[in-house]
Amino acid sequence: MSRKIVIGVMGPGEHAKDIDIQNAYEIGKRIALEGWVLLTGGRNIGVMEAANQGAKAANGLTIGILPGKTEDGISEAVDIAIFTDMGNARNNINILSTDVVIACGMGAGTASEIALALKAGKKVILLSDDEESQVFFQKMSPGNVYVVCDVENAIATIHTILELRF
Repeated sequence: MSRKIVIGVMGPGEHAKDIDIQNAYEIGKRIALEGWVLLTGGRNIGVMEAANQGAKAANGLTIGILPGKTEDGISEAVDIAIFTDMGNARNNINILSTDVVIACGMGAGTASEIALALKAGKKVILLSDDEESQVFFQKMSPGNVYVVCDVENAIATIHTILELRF
């Protein structure tokens, strides 16, 4: 039996836009329907909460890599909680534990996760309308950054990445 595919969904917490939350919910749901495992930052806010809720709506398995050492602020839709007591330093764990990273929206924490992913040679899908971020990250690592406009294209891109990898 082979290891389960883990898809990381990263994005803003407090400052997530409505479209980012809608996309995160739908991408979480689609990840679960594909039989993949969802990994997020595990908190009960923004993109993390939406992706976890979407995955749970489709009976998916969710992992939350949490910044603290207690259950404060954890999403009720997290099945496996990993408490790091590392604050934002947990971002590297988020990235290194995933097969593919999807960024829904953009914020400072999300940008740090994308940069860590690119440094680690991971494939990153940007599901965001932030053109400056798209240009910046594509220049940083042209072969590892994919820009998509909707959830359907994000799922298709994950399939392409996984086919090339495995």
